[in-house]
Amino acid sequence: MDRAGLRPRVDKALAEFLATQRSRLLEIDPALDEVADTVAAFVLGGGKRLRPAFAYWGFRGAGGVDSDEVVAAVAALEFVQASALIHDDLMDRSDTRRGEPSVHRRFEARHVAAGWRGGPAGFGDSAAVLLGDLSLVWSDELLHSCGLPLADLARARTVFDQMRTEVTVGQYLDVLTQATADTSLERAGKVARYKSAKYTVERPLLLGAALAGGGPDVFAAYAAFGLPLGEAFQLRDDVLGVFGDPAQTGKPAGDDLREGKRTYLVAAAFAALDGAARAELDTALGDQALDDAGVERLRAIIRDSGALAATEKRIDILNGEALEALRQAPIEDEARSVLSALAEAATRRSV
Repeated sequence: MDRAGLRPRVDKALAEFLATQRSRLLEIDPALDEVADTVAAFVLGGGKRLRPAFAYWGFRGAGGVDSDEVVAAVAALEFVQASALIHDDLMDRSDTRRGEPSVHRRFEARHVAAGWRGGPAGFGDSAAVLLGDLSLVWSDELLHSCGLPLADLARARTVFDQMRTEVTVGQYLDVLTQATADTSLERAGKVARYKSAKYTVERPLLLGAALAGGGPDVFAAYAAFGLPLGEAFQLRDDVLGVFGDPAQTGKPAGDDLREGKRTYLVAAAFAALDGAARAELDTALGDQALDDAGVERLRAIIRDSGALAATEKRIDILNGEALEALRQAPIEDEARSVLSALAEAATRRSV
């Protein structure tokens, strides 16, 4: 799948950019070393690099020629991802990410250890907002300092801006859906589409196509492939958020249930349930004090409702639609082969 040695090249581009940014921050104030270290650890410390991979092979599929400059350009997507995850962990009050303390918890602990004044939690929350914002700023800076011709970057600008708007409003719709307790499949699908699906697959593909100067037929094919695949990716994420192994996901078991996530999986359960089981799910969903036994009980309700099987079926349908669109796409054969493997990795994963 990584025929271009893409992952280490993306990591190298990110590390070089972060080293430059670290020097800039320390020139401002030595206290910013913790900011530089935290963003670097977050960006370099894990992740599947799916978004840069889809963008790179979208570029190659549209006839683009490999270069270190295009690798740097697609690496900018990792800062968009970092921003979204830092903010998402804060909004969800998550304690961990990839098995490590989430950013707001890391700075909260730093406040406690140093014995500073004020509230540690408020300090941690403020730091996470600002580091998430900084990551988004750096996504823009890396893209525009990658070394590609300005004409190529100008074509990509619209896609990049649309993507960042969509993921931001998708996050808001997720928060709104939890607050309003909307359990409809239509709302769950829209949240999945804008919070994750479009910026995970479709927009990276279109970014690559724009950088390569791809035509309307390539854009249409990538949209037909990318959107259903991105939705399938998010549905897999939803399943892992409830039924995943914490040792593999890096998140505590049942976090999505304690946070009250109104995912497609949960919406499908509500649609299938009635009576006492539906009331029990409605009451317990979003209960921050839910213990392991409570998590297991909700898992059983969701599984017994048929929602898990229905979600798995939906993933298969969406994946099939995506692969059929890819089969017909007017793109280079090597890119088609790699994108097919990426589709498999995105929807069959366990982390």
